[in-house]
Amino acid sequence: MLDWFKKLMPKEEKFFDLFEAHAAKAQEAARSLRAIVEGGPDMASHCRALSREEEEADQISYEVMQAIRRSFITPFDRSDIKALSAALDDAIDQMNKTGKTVMLYDVDHFEPNMKAMADKVIAMADLLAEGLPLMRNVGANSARLHALTGKLTALEGESDDLNDKGLSALFKGRARQDPLAFVIGSELYDHLEKVCDRFEDVAHVMSDIVIEHV
Repeated sequence: MLDWFKKLMPKEEKFFDLFEAHAAKAQEAARSLRAIVEGGPDMASHCRALSREEEEADQISYEVMQAIRRSFITPFDRSDIKALSAALDDAIDQMNKTGKTVMLYDVDHFEPNMKAMADKVIAMADLLAEGLPLMRNVGANSARLHALTGKLTALEGESDDLNDKGLSALFKGRARQDPLAFVIGSELYDHLEKVCDRFEDVAHVMSDIVIEHV
């Protein structure tokens, strides 16, 4: 009886607006991150921009939590909504940690694979920005959503490969003369890898939602 009643009740659509705003913020942050690892005189301003974008993403997460509390009927299970918002927020948090590490250690040199991984971050953010609006109609868009989440998983695997090869090159190269360069470089690689991991987490949540609702 309750399930029948729920189907008649209008669902709160604000969640989709918030998801899409969160994805757009992830795109902005990803581009700030890529600008940071490019180096140059504007690097500090890009770090500040990334920090600001992370704060704005936190506010979106807060609004999602408030909307969950206010809404009688949600488009997905509340736990799925929380997981989706948290994974998006974690990805942006991890980007900001990368920027903070750059500023903390006054990094002015970035390895080629760091830049390549930042390119993967942009690609993953763009795929999420494409996919999240499709969640408004999971049934009709299930095939495309499965394809997008598959691409996200593939990109995460490519980022893992870049990370491994980058660490190896770092160890065999600059670290021979400057051991501290390896310590700092490996920390940056770790943050970049975790950004991609968190985006894959978003993909997994999206995939679970599609499976549950198709």
